[in-house]
Amino acid sequence: MNNQNISDVIEAYLKQILAEQEQIEIRRAEMASQFNCVPSQINYVIKTRFTIPKGYIVESKRGGGGYIRIIKVTLSTGSEILLELEEMIGNKLSEQDALSLLQQLYDNEIITKREGNLFLSLISKQVLQSTNEKNEQELRARLFKAFLTRLGYEEKE
Repeated sequence: MNNQNISDVIEAYLKQILAEQEQIEIRRAEMASQFNCVPSQINYVIKTRFTIPKGYIVESKRGGGGYIRIIKVTLSTGSEILLELEEMIGNKLSEQDALSLLQQLYDNEIITKREGNLFLSLISKQVLQSTNEKNEQELRARLFKAFLTRLGYEEKE
């Protein structure tokens, strides 16, 4: 565990399991005991590292028999992916979520690394900074949707 923090270790452990299975079901208290950490640490890892933009759906059930289920999302192909991503974006998009979505596009070979980096530079906080963070996130969402729409045209040609 040398220089890795506990969040990185938990994330790596869960992703290793998800590489072999499409979904996993965990119990927060058991995971916390296994990694000798507080249960809120497990929540933190799941909420920040297993999000829809990063390709995961998280379901949970509270109570004595409760669980947390993490499902690796397998995106469809071509324009179907673009429509799914457009629906996920909504009206606001943070810079971190935009980066995760671009990574999904790259991982699914829809965009090149160069295209992703170029678009990322256009939607960065430095370029879109305004007096209001809400306006920045709304503008980023509109730009990303326009990007996805244009990618959809490329797919059809």
